[in-house]
Amino acid sequence: MAASLDASTTAVTGALTASVLAGALMAIPVGRWLDRHGGRALMTAGSITATALLIAWSQVHTIGQLYAVMIGIGITGAMVLYEPAFAVIVAWFTPDRRPTALLAVTVVAGFASTIFMPLTGLLVAHLGWRGALLTLAAIHGTVTIPLHALTIRTPPHVTAPTPAAPPVHAPRQAAARAAMRDRRFWILAAALIAHGAATGTIGIHLVGYLTSRGHPAIFAATTAGLLGVLSVTGRLVLTSARRRLPVTTIVATVFAIQGAAVLAMPLIAGSRAGAVITVTGFGLGIASLATPALLADRYGTTAYATIAGRLTAPVTTAKAAAPVLAATLLSHGDYHLLLAAVTTACLLAAVAMRSVGSGSDWDEHDEEPG
Repeated sequence: MAASLDASTTAVTGALTASVLAGALMAIPVGRWLDRHGGRALMTAGSITATALLIAWSQVHTIGQLYAVMIGIGITGAMVLYEPAFAVIVAWFTPDRRPTALLAVTVVAGFASTIFMPLTGLLVAHLGWRGALLTLAAIHGTVTIPLHALTIRTPPHVTAPTPAAPPVHAPRQAAARAAMRDRRFWILAAALIAHGAATGTIGIHLVGYLTSRGHPAIFAATTAGLLGVLSVTGRLVLTSARRRLPVTTIVATVFAIQGAAVLAMPLIAGSRAGAVITVTGFGLGIASLATPALLADRYGTTAYATIAGRLTAPVTTAKAAAPVLAATLLSHGDYHLLLAAVTTACLLAAVAMRSVGSGSDWDEHDEEPG
């Protein structure tokens, strides 16, 4: 893509960062919309727009056009990806059924990169990147638009406003304000920001690190691809373990394991077995599944999407900015400082998550949807 646009790889990669940052900025207004109106119209419009933007992406000829399209894709991502999907589920499912529903979504979505990265590579090899994008747009539109339009129902607490019965937002606003005044909300935010920075950095720089240790590029890419599959394993572990342990304890333990895995990379990742072991340890990601469970348990469902949006914005920003900052640590090709920073972030996240409180603390405000 960089070659065909006569641009540098850095400039093209920067478009992805701009896309993620645009999605982070949209998280807060999207959250408010979801609490007031539900997800059907928003997610359907997002799917239609995202499909159109994929087609537009295939037609870009300047770096400016690429940035414009990618910023649009970031905005639509905030309308259709994990956070709005979680809000729809939290609004509809009772507390006893909610963990299974959330797990189902994250297990399926956990295979997205496992399926579509190889598929995209195959399409690019045969059709070029422009043809690949057109094919992916057709797949995306065919699958997502009708599913969002036909299957998402209006949540029970959303009713159409009438002159006689205007919408009442006071309880929602009160719940959101209460969360913002809760010290543990900000500790949770700090934990997830630190962890998001760590995962964002490893996700971008892992292949480069493994190749710097002498591993072939194909092995490095394949090993990095384990991160998506292993995140599914982590989510299964969380769902099973939370029956016996507080969610915060489980998440803190996994964060600590991830920190230990990165700490061990300089020692054992030079061998193929060591590389697989350390990537496996880091890949047990559960933050995406644990976050909606913690927020819904602690603050209920009345203002779930609003509160989640306020948390998502800084966490997503950290995920986007951290790899760029990490690149400055690699100016001389030395990964030791970068790995030390990631290890520190994971361990700080573990300590913060553990200090948030026990499972009973987060369950005391639980309530039924609506």
